[in-house]
Amino acid sequence: MDLTRIRRLIELAEETGLVELEVRTGDETIRFVRGGQPLPAAAAAGFSRVAGQHDATPAGEPVVAAMAGTFYAGSAPGATPFVEVGRQVAPGTVLGILESMKMLNDIVADRAGTITQVAVADGQPVGTGDLLFRIA
Repeated sequence: MDLTRIRRLIELAEETGLVELEVRTGDETIRFVRGGQPLPAAAAAGFSRVAGQHDATPAGEPVVAAMAGTFYAGSAPGATPFVEVGRQVAPGTVLGILESMKMLNDIVADRAGTITQVAVADGQPVGTGDLLFRIA
């Protein structure tokens, strides 16, 4: 795939609010996960271009939403997120908050490990079973 096409895909993701996008053309795969953060102007450099590989999923076991609601990364709007990629966590560590039906529910790690992916942005609505984090 050429750089022009990759840039157009970035623009499409930003315009539509997509958080994750994977495109396969022949034996090439391009996949990115924004995590809800704005992509920098040189975002093409952050894309994973893999020939002959069809799964560029980060390592680790998924942590999924137990219910539908709104995800919050920190304790208050604009607060420092509870965790970020690379952070070591222990069982019971608060990873985020899920607001559902005006009730705040802590999302906690069920195992020790390292956060390898934060798949949702602060304030993003999520559905039951949606990927929130990966812990390796």
